[in-house]
Amino acid sequence: MFAPRDPDEYLLDSERRVIRVRRHWAALAWDTFEAIALLAVCIMVSYLLPPQGYLIQNVLWYVALFVLLRFTYEVLIWWVERIVVTDKRILMTTGVFTTRVLMMPIGKVTDLTYKRTLMGRMLGYGTMIVESAGQIQALNQIEYLPKPERVFDAISALVFGQETDQRRPVGARSSRFSMMQARRIAQGKKAVG
Repeated sequence: MFAPRDPDEYLLDSERRVIRVRRHWAALAWDTFEAIALLAVCIMVSYLLPPQGYLIQNVLWYVALFVLLRFTYEVLIWWVERIVVTDKRILMTTGVFTTRVLMMPIGKVTDLTYKRTLMGRMLGYGTMIVESAGQIQALNQIEYLPKPERVFDAISALVFGQETDQRRPVGARSSRFSMMQARRIAQGKKAVG
């Protein structure tokens, strides 16, 4: 009753789910650092105050409680947010108390880009930029996307592979080359086709 709906409940019977992910845990890095720093400051100031400063100590402990509750809320927001890619659309569900469902039809995607910072390469996340026909959509930029190569390849195959696959002979369709295959070859591993 109070739990947010599962993103799969928003899918149509005719849709096939391709990918379902949650943002990378690195999205919580700044909130975690902020919460730990504020708690440390509250505790240090509380212990440095003289015993007569009980009113200020009480306020500091309430501030610490507020910081913990706020951090818990941020973790809950991260936990319930899901990104789902189907063969017909891209969905993103967000919200703990008020659920928002953001959607973009796959057919409207005109350009797809992803970028990875150095930290993103080390931790395994990236930013996906999805552009549609001259409009800024709700899903324009998806940050902290885990395994961005996999998501990029899947969306590229859905968006751009369908048009060209219809014109190619059957044998040529299976020989398409993806970024993941190029990466495996560069690392000396066998490409899986």
